[in-house]
Amino acid sequence: MSSKLGLGYINRCSPVHSLTGATKFLMAVLSSVAAMITYDTRFLAAMIVGAAIVFKISKIRFREIRFVVIFIAVLMLINSVAIFLFSPEEGVMIYGARHEIAHLFGRYYLTQEQLFYMFNVILKYFSVLPMALLFIVTTQPSEFSSSLNRIGVNYKIACSVALTLRYIPDVKRDFDDISRAQQARGIDMSKDERLIKRLQNVLSVIFPLIFSSLGRIDTISNAMELRGFGKNKTRTWYNDRPYRIADYLAIAFCAVLVAVSIALNAVNGGRFYNPF
Repeated sequence: MSSKLGLGYINRCSPVHSLTGATKFLMAVLSSVAAMITYDTRFLAAMIVGAAIVFKISKIRFREIRFVVIFIAVLMLINSVAIFLFSPEEGVMIYGARHEIAHLFGRYYLTQEQLFYMFNVILKYFSVLPMALLFIVTTQPSEFSSSLNRIGVNYKIACSVALTLRYIPDVKRDFDDISRAQQARGIDMSKDERLIKRLQNVLSVIFPLIFSSLGRIDTISNAMELRGFGKNKTRTWYNDRPYRIADYLAIAFCAVLVAVSIALNAVNGGRFYNPF
């Protein structure tokens, strides 16, 4: 079951879910590499449209990942403001042109080049986010660990990754439980309290959460040790699935995206597409 954060496995019957965990992991990595290589606006926009189509195919509803998307959008807004405050002429230097829109104050001029540059930065992040989210919400942790082991990753590392993915919803659930318990004791974390006081009250949740997490880690490690985990060099997997044609096609498609991204650098004479 998915957590309210939208960071848990969401079970659906879709072509995306039928892909192996390693395939979706490689798709996320390759698409991230493709997006990071270039600042070509057309390519990044096409990646976002393609990711939206893949999400539609996966049958994942927006409300199930809404919190994460809104959270990233707020971070991107803060990042864009920071870029403008610390380097208001970055776009002018990159594109070699200057089209002023307005003079704000001091050395801060709003230019088309700066807005276009910040727009590309936002596109870059949002072209990476969908595939990363898709990997998390469509991959069953145990199946992913077996897929990683199949491509050569040590099974101890693969199991550690799977445990991490499983633990994300548990942390959210523990946070909610501890938060409600603290509020029942009279600790106010609502908007009615002053910001500084709210931050102090949040610490009353964070510290118990850390200690409960450490306790859970100790329990799991002891249980795995008692069952002889790590004794043998290899192991079998209950959720092991072979690669199919769809897996190879998906990986090949993402590899083509990386190749196109590299080719665009040569076509544009650099990482940036310059419409000015």
